[in-house]
Amino acid sequence: MKKIINDPAAVVTEALYGMAQAHPELRVQHTDPAYIVRADAPIPDRVAIVSGGGSGHEPLHGGFVGPGMLTAACPGPVFTSPTPDQVQAAVAAAHGGAGVLLLVKNYTGDVLNFETAAELIEAEGIDVRTVVIDDDVAVRDSLFTAGRRGVAGTLLVEKIVGAAAEAGADLDTCERLARKVVDSVRSMGLALAPCTVPHSGEPSFVLAEDEIEIGIGIHGEPGRERTRIAPAQDLVRTLLTPVLEDLPFTAGDRVLLFTNSMGGTPLIELYLAHGSAVALLNERGFLVERSLVGPYVTSLEMQGISLTLLRLDDELAELWDAPVSTPALRWGR
Repeated sequence: MKKIINDPAAVVTEALYGMAQAHPELRVQHTDPAYIVRADAPIPDRVAIVSGGGSGHEPLHGGFVGPGMLTAACPGPVFTSPTPDQVQAAVAAAHGGAGVLLLVKNYTGDVLNFETAAELIEAEGIDVRTVVIDDDVAVRDSLFTAGRRGVAGTLLVEKIVGAAAEAGADLDTCERLARKVVDSVRSMGLALAPCTVPHSGEPSFVLAEDEIEIGIGIHGEPGRERTRIAPAQDLVRTLLTPVLEDLPFTAGDRVLLFTNSMGGTPLIELYLAHGSAVALLNERGFLVERSLVGPYVTSLEMQGISLTLLRLDDELAELWDAPVSTPALRWGR
């Protein structure tokens, strides 16, 4: 295992310390319990948007804390859910009196721990709602979930709901928007090479030189199929076809296309894949009105990509375009 680390058991704590040094606009609590919150939180009478999950997916979630997106995030150990007391501490730092919306990726540990946290937060008299994100069309159940996994579509939920909260939307509106995005977004990914979790030191799976894994999750979970490497346009078609069929999307839909690196795939390959995806969508009559390309929802150093489609309307497009200022996503300010 070759990684830039000191102690495999201290990777998250030491990374959070570095994040605190790099981003004084955040308060990065890197001792027990760990959380990341906007430096100006709590903001009076504004809904707090809080998310979190296992580390190893950076910049998700901590890199999306800031004006126009998350109020706070809870980083668990690598590929492991944050604990209820972490969520509670993050909410205590973020809550400004207008309620809290918890955005949770659909993994069994995350859902259970966020639900427990929500009960404790509610007992404190805080109005708290939870929306579970399950955009991955690759598999119905997996090693980590009952139902579909929450993957790269999470970023789109956090951006759009965060913009609404920043504009002063109430908790009912933020919850409605989160459910609307969850209902309108679908994703699927593939891996060319696995990742290695620091504390195990072993690859999450093994592929032959010419093999790829179709439909992987963001923790190195196996997908729906193992096959041979193919040209980019064929790989894009393999990912987009089930995405388009699942919602289903229909010709004429306005869409946001998000091409995401799993961590180890460079921008030149991402842009190449994005261009192939836009060409395919244009051929089928879709209107690609917004794009995002980059390593935003990763699986450590895994080589691979995921493609996410969100069906847009005027409301979602306006909130996507709204200013955002976070370590990893920044425009309009």
